[in-house]
Amino acid sequence: MRLLQVHRPDARAGVEAEFLDRFPAYGATRHVDALRAVEYRRFDAQGHTYLDYTGGSVYADSQLRAHAELLQHSIFGNPHSGNPASRAMTDVVERTRARVLEYFGATDGYVVIFTPNATGALKLVAEAYPFERGGRYLLTADNHNSVNGIREFARRRGADVVYAPIEAPDLRLDAHLLRELLAQPAHGSKLFALPAQSNFSGVQHDLAWIDAAKQNGWDVLLDAAAFVPTNRLDLGQCRPDFVSLSFYKMFGYPTGIGALIARRDALEQLRRPWFSGGTITFSSVCAATDAGDGFYLTPGISRFEDGTVNYLSIPAVGIGLRWLESIGIDVVHTRTMALTSWLLDTLQHLRHANGESVVRVYGPRDVQARGATVALNVVDPVGTVWDCWEVEALANARRLSVRAGCHCNPGAREAALGYGQAQLAPCFKDKARISYAAFQQLIRDRVSGVVRVSLGLASTFGDAYRFVQFAREFIDRRATAAAALRE
Repeated sequence: MRLLQVHRPDARAGVEAEFLDRFPAYGATRHVDALRAVEYRRFDAQGHTYLDYTGGSVYADSQLRAHAELLQHSIFGNPHSGNPASRAMTDVVERTRARVLEYFGATDGYVVIFTPNATGALKLVAEAYPFERGGRYLLTADNHNSVNGIREFARRRGADVVYAPIEAPDLRLDAHLLRELLAQPAHGSKLFALPAQSNFSGVQHDLAWIDAAKQNGWDVLLDAAAFVPTNRLDLGQCRPDFVSLSFYKMFGYPTGIGALIARRDALEQLRRPWFSGGTITFSSVCAATDAGDGFYLTPGISRFEDGTVNYLSIPAVGIGLRWLESIGIDVVHTRTMALTSWLLDTLQHLRHANGESVVRVYGPRDVQARGATVALNVVDPVGTVWDCWEVEALANARRLSVRAGCHCNPGAREAALGYGQAQLAPCFKDKARISYAAFQQLIRDRVSGVVRVSLGLASTFGDAYRFVQFAREFIDRRATAAAALRE
């Protein structure tokens, strides 16, 4: 693989010209660079390089203006009423639901339930799914903690919990074993959960697993939060029962709103463990009995939206979707894949004077079936791994936003860094008292996290280039005693 030269600080123009020659499709997306200069001017004005899109996307100035103008010229009230202000808000909420369904090609048999975030969507499924003794919860080891946490609901109701492993170094699923696990019989309800894209490594898991699972009688939960910001998800093509996502990860604003997109027939098997304001037709105190009488849940999706939805922010979802569509999700995908490919190739060719690699990438080394999220650690000339939080701190000093840690994905972290049960089980013997410092001692100061670099809708070549220049600062530089870890 040809390495683009990046050795001189003044070489950017030449490097970018080589980049455009190598990735001609990127040239057709250059209008986004113009949008970046206008709609996201604050980044350049502040000298800030943002590379944490998997943590949260960024919003355009026009999104804020459109939302503020709508609120300024409207009178909106709590939608749980029939007065004019409430009806006006109800109309906006319902139009936004329809807009979300249209965007994801989910107009046939799907509904949208607004939640505080993707985690809220996952919890709705977790607490209401009919887990039972003899049933099973199967999930991939590569999952966000909010998906991992569903196992506690399953276990308390007697269902078996089974993990499908991922394999280093690419951190992809063991396809043969997963096929066997999906084929195993169960004597109760079965839920299979997987991410469309890993929030840790960027691995994109084959969506064909959805159909394979359903053919074996599984209900399927797809965590799409890390996938949809830079990829098209067409629910007319793949048909999971439940999909979780957060809108701020797609277009930055608003926060505080996610969604559970669910098949109507799949919702019917969910049994909510409580009721609240907004979820009932009516209830009674006098008629309440130990048998659970005294309330009627509202038919349809309203029974899943606890309390009052974040109604003044919901219009911003429609605005954000229009903004993303004006750019084009396929354009975003083309740009981020070109940038990610260049970033991966360039980082992996950085060498110390002794020929050793400066950067260690975890997960796929190319952009085949992967997204714009790169997990890595910096390694010094003698093979000592820099502590990821130290690298993050050094990046912070250069106004470069990356993220360090395990990224709420312990399964991928453990597979990437080579942890096993024997090493980690002692860390959970005393849940009441263990601290992170104690955890570090138990693992004997081994590497516990990675640096995550992620690209998104407003990323430019300059952003990727500046991170490479930052990485070059570690060439021939020994890790400090405080930052040195073993792997």
